[in-house]
Amino acid sequence: MVTTQPSSTNAWTDFLEHFRETLATASPRLRAISESQSVIPKAEGKWSSKEIVGHLIDSAANNHQRFVRAQFSDELVFAGYEPNEWIRVQHYMDEPWADLVQLWQLYNQHILHLMSFVPTETRTKLRSKHNLHQIASDTISENDAVTLDYFMRDYLDHMKKHLGQILA
Repeated sequence: MVTTQPSSTNAWTDFLEHFRETLATASPRLRAISESQSVIPKAEGKWSSKEIVGHLIDSAANNHQRFVRAQFSDELVFAGYEPNEWIRVQHYMDEPWADLVQLWQLYNQHILHLMSFVPTETRTKLRSKHNLHQIASDTISENDAVTLDYFMRDYLDHMKKHLGQILA
């Protein structure tokens, strides 16, 4: 069973524009959050806005290298990471909110730039060997063939879910 059909050029262009709009819309809204508001957990035992943006920076760092490496491989098999541990050892709560927002924005602008140059054949190539069932945001079967296109779209979906936690 094929999980994802390769997207058309127009659908890809629309996706890239949607990513651009997400960054353009979220960035000023994040900057409008005060330093004191950014450290308040969203609920008991949940991350603060600082920690969520830190997690999104970690996601960008991990997925950036995955998106690059995927262009040199017939597989989509990548190392995972432990989000809570990454947040703990990086002490995001001790960084200025404005710096975290700026890093998140600039890193994602670079990822958007990278995505815009991935050749269509590379992006839409079906890959049977992957571990997206372990690392993707959306549930997927390890038996389904997937594309880098799917994984890149999943990245933006993941980001939007977390932005919604902050900006809701």
